[in-house]
Amino acid sequence: MTASPHPLFDWSLVRSFLATLDQGSLLGAAKVLQASQPTLGRHIAELERQLGVVLFERTGRGLVPTATALRLADAARGMADGADQLARTLTGAQAKNSGTVRISASTPVAVQLLPPILSQMRQVLPDIQVEVVASNTVSNLLRREADIAVRMVRPGQASLVAKKIGDVTVGAFAHRAYLARRRPIRQPTDLLGQELIGGDADTAILEGFKAMGYEASRDLFALRTDDLIVQWQAVRAGLGIGFVASYMARTDADVVQVLPDMLRIPPLPMWLVVHREIRTSQLMRSVFDFLAQTLPNAI
Repeated sequence: MTASPHPLFDWSLVRSFLATLDQGSLLGAAKVLQASQPTLGRHIAELERQLGVVLFERTGRGLVPTATALRLADAARGMADGADQLARTLTGAQAKNSGTVRISASTPVAVQLLPPILSQMRQVLPDIQVEVVASNTVSNLLRREADIAVRMVRPGQASLVAKKIGDVTVGAFAHRAYLARRRPIRQPTDLLGQELIGGDADTAILEGFKAMGYEASRDLFALRTDDLIVQWQAVRAGLGIGFVASYMARTDADVVQVLPDMLRIPPLPMWLVVHREIRTSQLMRSVFDFLAQTLPNAI
């Protein structure tokens, strides 16, 4: 008589555990998994009951993982990777250019660059449906949050394939109406006396000023927002000077670059990223190749 195997846990419980661990709250996990908070709460409670351990301490600031939860995380991620690989294998078995591809991109790329490209792709690949995730956070391709991602940083995971498709130039831009009512800007230090538009939690612009040797704090900005489209629309409205990708700025002739020959901002590389198992999926390969061909001209 053979010994009974160890009971298998419901994958949905493990999935909910990992999402809660990564997001730090049931609310964050619910958004990622597109489920309700009560459902995730029940999943965590059931997994704790089955394991006979406490996985999270409930605090006023959210859920804090216990030492046991952190020890179990690696094994749980191994289960997740196995489930993801199974899904990719099944997807790759479809050799036809039909199905759905989920593309993740920053909001400016999703708003400005992708729509005309996807319109072209629709003519060439009419049987492919596209889902676009417009977010400035990096979607996790390994967890199937997206199939293909357009990123401004190169991923470090060996299981991902990244193709550099170009460099995005960034500059300081303002509406002509704003510049007409302000003192002339002749050198970079003059920017410190201007109405500036910058990030809230994102400190990239402040770090840029500090790299040039200028002390800067959040109080420097007349408007703070991490939404890059809001920043762009504020520039167009004449609120102040913003730091914008050139492909976005050239869509409005009344927005001009400030100090184009003196203020040198390092360009941002753009990467097209996909899981390395793209070679098993004609569907993913077709979309990846089309984006790799058309995005360089767009930027």
